[in-house]
Amino acid sequence: MQVDPERPVVRVTHGAQCVEDRGDPVPPDGTVHRLALTFDAFDARHHTVWLRYAHTQVGSRDAAETVVDATCARLLEHWPHVLAQESVARYAWALLKEEVAWWLDDHNREPALVDTAAFHAAARKLLHHEKRDQFDVLQREIRLYQSIARLPERQYDVVVLRHVLQVPDEEVAEYMGIEVATVRSHVRHARRRLAKDLDAGGTEAEE
Repeated sequence: MQVDPERPVVRVTHGAQCVEDRGDPVPPDGTVHRLALTFDAFDARHHTVWLRYAHTQVGSRDAAETVVDATCARLLEHWPHVLAQESVARYAWALLKEEVAWWLDDHNREPALVDTAAFHAAARKLLHHEKRDQFDVLQREIRLYQSIARLPERQYDVVVLRHVLQVPDEEVAEYMGIEVATVRSHVRHARRRLAKDLDAGGTEAEE
Protein backbone atom coordinates (compact mmCIF):
# COMPACT_ATOMS: atom_id res chain seq x y z
CA MET A 1 0.00 0.00 0.00
CA GLN A 2 1.41 3.41 -0.94
CA VAL A 3 1.10 6.07 1.72
CA ASP A 4 0.75 9.82 1.46
CA PRO A 5 3.07 11.48 3.99
CA GLU A 6 0.81 14.53 4.09
CA ARG A 7 -2.09 12.57 5.62
CA PRO A 8 -2.26 11.80 9.37
CA VAL A 9 -1.50 8.27 10.52
CA VAL A 10 -4.28 6.18 12.01
CA ARG A 11 -3.05 3.12 13.88
CA VAL A 12 -5.42 0.23 14.40
CA THR A 13 -4.36 -2.56 16.71
CA HIS A 14 -5.96 -5.99 16.69
CA GLY A 15 -4.28 -8.58 18.84
CA ALA A 16 -0.63 -8.58 17.86
CA GLN A 17 -1.33 -6.83 14.56
CA CYS A 18 -0.97 -3.12 13.88
CA VAL A 19 -2.35 -1.38 10.80
CA GLU A 20 -1.15 2.05 9.75
CA ASP A 21 -3.55 3.96 7.54
CA ARG A 22 -2.69 7.32 6.04
CA GLY A 23 -5.97 7.24 4.20
CA ASP A 24 -6.96 6.93 0.57
CA PRO A 25 -7.32 9.81 -1.88
CA VAL A 26 -10.53 11.79 -1.50
CA PRO A 27 -13.17 10.13 -3.73
CA PRO A 28 -14.80 12.00 -6.61
CA ASP A 29 -17.70 14.24 -5.60
CA GLY A 30 -20.23 11.90 -7.20
CA THR A 31 -19.36 9.09 -4.80
CA VAL A 32 -19.33 11.07 -1.53
CA HIS A 33 -23.07 10.80 -1.01
CA ARG A 34 -23.08 7.05 -1.66
CA LEU A 35 -20.18 6.55 0.75
CA ALA A 36 -22.02 8.53 3.41
CA LEU A 37 -25.08 6.36 2.94
CA THR A 38 -23.08 3.16 3.33
CA PHE A 39 -21.47 4.51 6.50
CA ASP A 40 -24.84 5.57 7.93
CA ALA A 41 -26.25 2.10 7.31
CA PHE A 42 -23.22 0.42 8.91
CA ASP A 43 -23.32 2.77 11.90
CA ALA A 44 -27.06 2.26 12.38
CA ARG A 45 -26.55 -1.50 12.57
CA HIS A 46 -23.70 -1.46 15.10
CA HIS A 47 -23.94 1.81 17.04
CA THR A 48 -26.03 0.50 19.94
CA VAL A 49 -23.70 -2.42 20.66
CA TRP A 50 -20.64 -0.17 20.39
CA LEU A 51 -22.22 2.26 22.85
CA ARG A 52 -23.22 -0.44 25.33
CA TYR A 53 -19.78 -2.06 25.20
CA ALA A 54 -18.03 1.29 25.67
CA HIS A 55 -20.32 2.02 28.62
CA THR A 56 -19.24 -1.19 30.37
CA GLN A 57 -15.61 -0.13 29.95
CA VAL A 58 -15.59 3.63 30.67
CA GLY A 59 -18.37 3.68 33.25
CA SER A 60 -20.74 6.43 32.08
CA ARG A 61 -23.08 7.13 29.19
CA ASP A 62 -21.46 10.49 28.38
CA ALA A 63 -17.96 8.98 28.26
CA ALA A 64 -19.21 6.07 26.14
CA GLU A 65 -20.74 8.51 23.66
CA THR A 66 -17.43 10.39 23.48
CA VAL A 67 -15.58 7.15 22.71
CA VAL A 68 -18.07 6.00 20.07
CA ASP A 69 -18.20 9.44 18.44
CA ALA A 70 -14.40 9.40 18.14
CA THR A 71 -14.55 5.91 16.63
CA CYS A 72 -17.18 6.96 14.10
CA ALA A 73 -15.18 10.05 13.15
CA ARG A 74 -12.10 7.92 12.40
CA LEU A 75 -14.15 5.41 10.43
CA LEU A 76 -15.88 8.09 8.36
CA GLU A 77 -12.66 9.98 7.65
CA HIS A 78 -11.09 6.87 6.10
CA TRP A 79 -14.28 5.11 4.98
CA PRO A 80 -13.06 4.07 1.47
CA HIS A 81 -10.03 2.41 3.10
CA VAL A 82 -12.26 0.78 5.74
CA LEU A 83 -14.54 -0.66 3.05
CA ALA A 84 -11.51 -2.29 1.44
CA GLN A 85 -10.80 -4.35 4.58
CA GLU A 86 -11.51 -8.06 4.70
CA SER A 87 -13.98 -7.47 7.55
CA VAL A 88 -15.36 -3.98 8.11
CA ALA A 89 -17.03 -5.01 11.38
CA ARG A 90 -13.77 -6.41 12.78
CA TYR A 91 -11.83 -3.32 11.70
CA ALA A 92 -14.39 -1.05 13.36
CA TRP A 93 -14.32 -3.17 16.52
CA ALA A 94 -10.53 -2.82 16.70
CA LEU A 95 -10.87 0.95 16.36
CA LEU A 96 -13.50 1.06 19.10
CA LYS A 97 -11.29 -0.91 21.48
CA GLU A 98 -8.38 1.39 20.70
CA GLU A 99 -10.50 4.45 21.50
CA VAL A 100 -11.63 2.83 24.77
CA ALA A 101 -8.00 2.13 25.69
CA TRP A 102 -6.97 5.71 24.88
CA TRP A 103 -9.84 7.14 26.94
CA LEU A 104 -8.96 4.97 29.94
CA ASP A 105 -5.29 5.90 29.64
CA ASP A 106 -6.08 9.64 29.31
CA HIS A 107 -8.25 9.50 32.44
CA ASN A 108 -5.90 7.18 34.35
CA ARG A 109 -8.63 4.57 34.88
CA GLU A 110 -9.08 0.82 34.70
CA PRO A 111 -11.98 -0.75 32.74
CA ALA A 112 -15.20 -0.20 34.66
CA LEU A 113 -16.85 -3.58 34.01
CA VAL A 114 -17.07 -4.52 37.70
CA ASP A 115 -18.57 -1.16 38.67
CA THR A 116 -21.11 -1.10 35.85
CA ALA A 117 -22.21 -4.60 34.85
CA ALA A 118 -21.86 -6.20 38.29
CA PHE A 119 -24.04 -3.67 40.05
CA HIS A 120 -26.65 -3.67 37.27
CA ALA A 121 -26.79 -7.48 37.28
CA ALA A 122 -27.16 -7.57 41.05
CA ALA A 123 -29.89 -4.94 40.94
CA ARG A 124 -31.85 -6.92 38.35
CA LYS A 125 -31.67 -10.06 40.48
CA LEU A 126 -32.78 -8.19 43.57
CA LEU A 127 -35.73 -6.61 41.74
CA HIS A 128 -36.90 -9.74 39.95
CA HIS A 129 -36.30 -12.35 42.62
CA GLU A 130 -36.63 -10.30 45.83
CA LYS A 131 -33.48 -11.76 47.35
CA ARG A 132 -33.31 -11.30 51.10
CA ASP A 133 -29.56 -11.24 51.51
CA GLN A 134 -28.81 -8.27 49.27
CA PHE A 135 -25.18 -8.02 50.33
CA ASP A 136 -24.57 -11.66 49.42
CA VAL A 137 -26.09 -11.16 45.96
CA LEU A 138 -23.96 -8.09 45.34
CA GLN A 139 -20.82 -9.79 46.62
CA ARG A 140 -21.32 -12.79 44.30
CA GLU A 141 -21.86 -10.56 41.28
CA ILE A 142 -18.79 -8.48 42.03
CA ARG A 143 -16.69 -11.62 42.43
CA LEU A 144 -18.00 -12.97 39.09
CA TYR A 145 -17.24 -9.79 37.17
CA GLN A 146 -13.83 -9.47 38.78
CA SER A 147 -13.11 -12.95 37.43
CA ILE A 148 -14.41 -11.97 33.98
CA ALA A 149 -12.10 -8.94 34.01
CA ARG A 150 -9.13 -11.30 34.46
CA LEU A 151 -9.95 -13.42 31.39
CA PRO A 152 -7.63 -13.35 28.34
CA GLU A 153 -8.63 -10.61 25.89
CA ARG A 154 -10.55 -12.70 23.36
CA GLN A 155 -12.41 -14.68 26.04
CA TYR A 156 -13.18 -11.42 27.82
CA ASP A 157 -14.66 -9.83 24.69
CA VAL A 158 -16.72 -12.91 23.89
CA VAL A 159 -18.12 -13.15 27.42
CA VAL A 160 -18.93 -9.44 27.63
CA LEU A 161 -20.59 -9.38 24.21
CA ARG A 162 -22.43 -12.68 24.50
CA HIS A 163 -23.44 -12.79 28.16
CA VAL A 164 -23.32 -9.22 29.47
CA LEU A 165 -24.69 -7.48 26.35
CA GLN A 166 -26.66 -10.49 25.01
CA VAL A 167 -25.24 -10.21 21.48
CA PRO A 168 -25.98 -13.31 19.31
CA ASP A 169 -23.09 -15.65 18.52
CA GLU A 170 -23.16 -14.73 14.83
CA GLU A 171 -22.67 -11.04 15.57
CA VAL A 172 -19.94 -11.76 18.12
CA ALA A 173 -18.13 -13.75 15.44
CA GLU A 174 -18.53 -10.88 12.98
CA TYR A 175 -17.08 -8.30 15.38
CA MET A 176 -14.11 -10.45 16.28
CA GLY A 177 -13.45 -11.87 12.82
CA ILE A 178 -13.75 -15.50 13.93
CA GLU A 179 -16.05 -18.45 13.27
CA VAL A 180 -19.19 -19.04 15.35
CA ALA A 181 -17.67 -22.34 16.49
CA THR A 182 -14.66 -20.41 17.78
CA VAL A 183 -16.96 -18.06 19.72
CA ARG A 184 -18.51 -21.07 21.45
CA SER A 185 -15.08 -22.56 22.10
CA HIS A 186 -13.99 -19.32 23.78
CA VAL A 187 -17.13 -19.45 25.92
CA ARG A 188 -16.39 -23.01 27.04
CA HIS A 189 -12.81 -22.16 27.95
CA ALA A 190 -13.95 -18.99 29.73
CA ARG A 191 -16.54 -20.90 31.76
CA ARG A 192 -13.93 -23.41 32.93
CA ARG A 193 -11.53 -20.63 33.85
CA LEU A 194 -14.26 -18.69 35.68
CA ALA A 195 -15.45 -21.75 37.58
CA LYS A 196 -11.90 -22.47 38.74
CA ASP A 197 -11.32 -18.84 39.69
CA LEU A 198 -14.62 -18.54 41.57
CA ASP A 199 -14.08 -21.81 43.42
CA ALA A 200 -10.67 -20.59 44.56
CA GLY A 201 -12.14 -17.23 45.55
CA GLY A 202 -14.95 -18.87 47.47
CA THR A 203 -12.51 -21.04 49.40
CA GLU A 204 -10.43 -18.00 50.34
CA ALA A 205 -13.54 -16.10 51.45
CA GLU A 206 -14.61 -18.97 53.70
CA GLU A 207 -11.17 -19.09 55.31
